[in-house]
Amino acid sequence: MRNALVLPALVAGLLPLAAAEPIKASLVLRADRPASVINKNIYGHFAEHLGRLIYEGIWVGENSPIPNTGGVRNDVLAALKDLNIPVLRWPGGCFADEYHWRDGIGPRDKRPRRPNASWGGVDTNAFGTHEFLQLCELLGADPYINGNLGSGTAQETMDWIEYMTSDSDSTLANLRRQNGREKPWKIPYFAVGNESWGCGGEMRPEYYADEYRRYQTFVKNYSGNHIQKLAVGSHDDYYQWTDILMERAGKYMDGLSLHYYTLPTSNWNHKGSATQFDESAWHATLARTLRMEEFVTRHSEIMDKYDPNKRVGLMVDEWGTWYDAEPGRNMGALYQQNTLRDAVVAGINLNIFNEHSDRVKMANIAQVVNVLQAMILTDKERMVLTPTYHVFRMYRVHQGATRIPVELTASRYTLGDSSIPSVSASASRDSAGRVHVSIVNLDPNRPVELATTIAGGQFGNVSGEVLTAAAMNAMNTFDSPAAVKPAPFSAFKLAGSDLTVTVPSKSVVVLELK
Repeated sequence: MRNALVLPALVAGLLPLAAAEPIKASLVLRADRPASVINKNIYGHFAEHLGRLIYEGIWVGENSPIPNTGGVRNDVLAALKDLNIPVLRWPGGCFADEYHWRDGIGPRDKRPRRPNASWGGVDTNAFGTHEFLQLCELLGADPYINGNLGSGTAQETMDWIEYMTSDSDSTLANLRRQNGREKPWKIPYFAVGNESWGCGGEMRPEYYADEYRRYQTFVKNYSGNHIQKLAVGSHDDYYQWTDILMERAGKYMDGLSLHYYTLPTSNWNHKGSATQFDESAWHATLARTLRMEEFVTRHSEIMDKYDPNKRVGLMVDEWGTWYDAEPGRNMGALYQQNTLRDAVVAGINLNIFNEHSDRVKMANIAQVVNVLQAMILTDKERMVLTPTYHVFRMYRVHQGATRIPVELTASRYTLGDSSIPSVSASASRDSAGRVHVSIVNLDPNRPVELATTIAGGQFGNVSGEVLTAAAMNAMNTFDSPAAVKPAPFSAFKLAGSDLTVTVPSKSVVVLELK
């Protein structure tokens, strides 16, 4: 109804400026009150054996005509390295609870071919433990191994960790050497199962708590390696799971996961299109992604009851947008395009994680290539960077920086009966003293005039980048790979400790103050 009323008026010239009237907002950067360190792992990623993620997206094999390093395609590798990926989760996801690590070691031509019962197709096991850990070394990323609780055994878990990390003269350590790796790897993160309330075994929280306690006993530290043990946490607003896990198993874990996916609708059977949507679907998507604030807050409060010192990290190791399959594509492959809307979703969630960095110690967007809210899409030898990729590159400045609390006041973005915040922001100071401010304008029609005060600091130089486009559904394609890309940003004015910023509609802006 709103569009039906406004459009004729604009055409008639009656409202030439109304739609573009800026939103008035204020932001106080509390540089005088430094807070928690933003764990670099909040900018983590996830790679599951699913669709064309591993095979074609990352792994092409050493004999491929696509340029590669040890079988990993060079173009994807270079693009991901530019993100400073801190941690990479593998092999799943639901696939983790059907994966048996011995299938993926030894000569590739002798590895068994197994059906991928979770996502369809047959896995050749060409990409296994050695290939994944080589990828992590090439990226400079910490490996996060997700163990098999659903169909595996505690013995299998213990053996896998010994194989990867032991420097002894044991049979398994020698098998690793026989397979080409002399030195053991360092494995800092190991999870006991995945979504054990669902695809990982349909367990009750009480049952999983006992299983977790048993399995984690056999997650051993060998040869100076120290593993942080991660337990399966909740999804969405399943608060009972978190309460029971923390009460019964909290002292045995270093991290507890949380999964939440953003759908334009609340209907998993009709999620909505990735690319064909109107403002109502834009608004609904952002409203649903903003629920991450509620979920992180509530789960953190429950964890605080049992862990007031915040020793156990909240690991949001699956998050992102999820849409209906594109016409003609296999739904099991979970391939979807990625628009400016996804970039805004990414900025909102990363701001939320930054703001909760006292408890959130890791987050892994789903997923890294060709699946769901991907950084990269590939088609044979071609590759394209998505709008979400650019947000992660812009936000990498927050990795390991000290959070600066922000006090944000702005009018709301209202459409029909639904109202959401019009602006999202977070800020940090890095080790060189530079302050970075990330700002997202959720309104697709109006710029934000942001009056910013810097409490406890003055800066003489400001620079920035902006990511935006003319259309809400602007995207990068193989034929037009640079339709949505960052540009230099200069719509600001600095006077002492006061900074005025004009943030374009539907945009993500990152400023650097020094």
